[in-house]
Amino acid sequence: MRVNVLQHAPNEGPGSIQAWCHAKNNEMFVYHPGDFGILPSVDETDLLVILGSPNSPNDDLAWIKKERVLIKQMLGQHKPILGICFGSQQIAKTLGYQVLDAPAKEVGWAPVYLQEQTIKNIPAKLTALHWHEQMSEIPAEAKLLFSSDLVKNQGFLLGDNVIGLQFHFEPQIDNVREIAINDGAYALENNDLHQIPAEIMAHGVPAENKDVMFTLLDFITE
Repeated sequence: MRVNVLQHAPNEGPGSIQAWCHAKNNEMFVYHPGDFGILPSVDETDLLVILGSPNSPNDDLAWIKKERVLIKQMLGQHKPILGICFGSQQIAKTLGYQVLDAPAKEVGWAPVYLQEQTIKNIPAKLTALHWHEQMSEIPAEAKLLFSSDLVKNQGFLLGDNVIGLQFHFEPQIDNVREIAINDGAYALENNDLHQIPAEIMAHGVPAENKDVMFTLLDFITE
């Protein structure tokens, strides 16, 4: 399987998604559309992963619009997609839904709660890394998958092949450090989780987050 990853920030890489690719003997290709303007074609994409970004899907940028063309093509061919944070919002916007300011800015670790039982072996409560102040509407054709205490729209499941997550299960400890040291100023401004970069790094990554990421990827690709 060819897994094409769209990465939009140098400090937000695929993390445990890469580990899943290696464990499954899949080939992973990482694209940086905002930097190089290159995107894969739908024909050469077996799984599309769309990572986070400091940009909003509402920004008037050519590469953001081109990503949505690819997403639309993937949806039309019923190919699997995983969108994380910005990626999840891009999927929703492709489907005609709005990306809005969230009721709270969440930066740091906070619990999320499973809302939908279709995917088996996911704990009812997990601790995820949040790094956002926007959210998308949940598509009417999708199921609400996760919620947090401050933001209801934390994830959705569309059919059996598309998952959008507003938060992050993919970072491993080195990734958390990379995010926090480079974008830590974002945590210090009007953060409703009231966590500073040092606290975010010291928290550590719950062991089950990698397992859940593997479970989600297995579900949409099998």
